Parts: sequence; structure tokens; C-alpha cells
Amino acid sequence: MATAETMRAVRIARHGGPEVLEPVDVAVPTPEAGEVLVRVSAVALNNTDLWTREGAYGRPGDPRARSGWRGPIDFPRIQGADIAGRIAAVGPEVDERLVGRRVVVDPAIYDSEGPDANPVGLMGSERDGGYAEYVTAPAEHAHDVTESALTDDQLASLPTAYGTALGMIERGRMRKGETVLVSGASGGVGLALVQIARARGARVVAISSGSKSEPVRAAGADEVVDRAGDIAEQVRAAAPEGIDVVLDVVAGDLVGAGLPLLREGGRWVVAGALGGYDVHFDVRRLYLHNAQLIGSAMHTPTHFRLLMDLAVRAEIHPVVAATYPLEQAAPAQEQLARREYVGKIVLHP
Repeated sequence: MATAETMRAVRIARHGGPEVLEPVDVAVPTPEAGEVLVRVSAVALNNTDLWTREGAYGRPGDPRARSGWRGPIDFPRIQGADIAGRIAAVGPEVDERLVGRRVVVDPAIYDSEGPDANPVGLMGSERDGGYAEYVTAPAEHAHDVTESALTDDQLASLPTAYGTALGMIERGRMRKGETVLVSGASGGVGLALVQIARARGARVVAISSGSKSEPVRAAGADEVVDRAGDIAEQVRAAAPEGIDVVLDVVAGDLVGAGLPLLREGGRWVVAGALGGYDVHFDVRRLYLHNAQLIGSAMHTPTHFRLLMDLAVRAEIHPVVAATYPLEQAAPAQEQLARREYVGKIVLHP
């Protein structure tokens, strides 16, 4: 498959607002040994795009330091973690028969090669991502989804949001028949949590704004709690016997108010801080009730393979809220930041 020498891309040369997103023409990257070159057909936006651009992740010992996902960014950086496309070329030591295959790229950079490796970096932060016509990735991270009935836009919506959701559910050891509470349920990860938890047989109580309750119910929520009201009181009414697993991307004040809602041996899984990272809670609600507070950053290779199996069988159906051409990455990120939509925003290079 022939490729051009140059490509269109959008990158950042420093932290800042949407104005730092710069459309550029750059050289098409060359896949190294063990890598593939992917022609990007769709790249989905995530909150991590905003926070990486802003440098909002902080560092150990300095939570206000400007930082990428796991440390200082090597600028300039092409953003974009969630990529669907086709393999255009392969590097040395990679099977040439992969060329032309439709793929979804696992965006995680892992700390080891094992099936339970932890993500310690992310495409679009620690290496160039998919806000471009082409991107390179390790061959084992390019998962063949040629047979999937999902659209490219839907496939691009999966890696970070659905990977994070599946990682939370797996680490929280959610079981069929349990009652789960999902915060931020109208966002990308929240909708994925609702869909996957319901598909696995859980009873789902979701927290969302009142105006977005119907799409959240349509995704599979049994009960929807209005985040503008008294959340604890509403959850007690919806689940009087308590919550088995909380799947939380909000944190902030919700943790302190919500821990007493857990049943004995309950698990609270945190994978975001939309409500604030500075959390205060009564630690007695943990140890006296054998509860667990679990951090969850994205997924493992095993989780991602499970996700791709779901994608090939089209057992999950991401909601795409809007699409933009690549050159409009800045207004697309501005729409993402306003959080007025339900579903994913996708760029088309």
C-alpha cells in the first residue's frame, strides 16, 4: 500500500488552551522494527486530550505541576490516543500480510510485556498519537477488527473510554447480580461503564445530569440519579440494600459522601477526578466495613484483548455524538470541554 512522504497532523508545542493546537505538514513516520504504520481513518477525543494539552496531570509530590499523562512531554507532540484505521506498511520483523488489515490501536505504553502489565504511558502524551493521517505503533498493539460490524468512528471510540471502563470493572471484581453505581454516566467512560456492567448482568444505578438521563437509561442504566440533587439520598432510595461496586470517574466530594453507601466488602474504583483530586473521607468507613478503594488507570493487555473480542462480535455499540475534520481539532476539543453532549467526538484526518 503506497504512502505519501508528508502528512497533515495537529500537534502541540507547549501546554495551554485550544489555541496551542497547531495544524502542520510533517513527514510520514517510518515504522521501526516490530512496528506498523497505520493510515488513520478516525481518532476519538478523550478528556486525557484536554488534560495533556493543559498539562493538568501533576507529578508525584507536586500535584500542580504541568505534566503529561505520566510526566513531562517531549514537545512537539501529536495528540490522539484512540485510533482506528488500516495498516499501510510494516517495519522490519513484521509480517507483510498485515498490510491492509483494519485495526484498532491499543494506546497504552506498558511497563512490561506480560498479559497483566500496567500502563505507564499513552499515545498522544508519551509518544505521538492519531491527530494525523498516519501513525506508528507496535505491531502487537494493532488489533485486527476487520470482521467487526462497527463503523470506524465507533471503533475509534473504544480504546481509552471502553478500555478504562473494562479495566475498572475487572479490577473491581464486579459480579453478575451485583449493584453498581456509575458516576459521570453521560461521558465517554461513564456510558461505557453502564453498557458493559449491564451486559455482564449487574444492576446499574447511574449518576448524571437530569437533561441527559434518557440517553443514560438507553445505554442500560436501571436507575438514574440527578447529580444536581442530594446524591447520597437518591442512591439510598434507588439501592436501599447498598452498593457493591462504585465505578467512579468524578472523585472529589463524592468519595466522602458516598463511602457509607457501600455494602460490607464493597469496592470503590476510581479512574478519574472530574470533581477534584483533593479528596477527604472518613477512613473508618473503609476498615470497619472491609471496603476497598482501588485506583484504576486504563487497562492491561488482557483487558484490551477482551475489549477487542467484544468489538469484533459487535456486542457493544459506542455512541458517536459529533464528527469534525482533523483541522478543526481545536473547536472539537472545546465542544468536548463543554460536556453538553452524550457520546464520543471523532476527528477525521
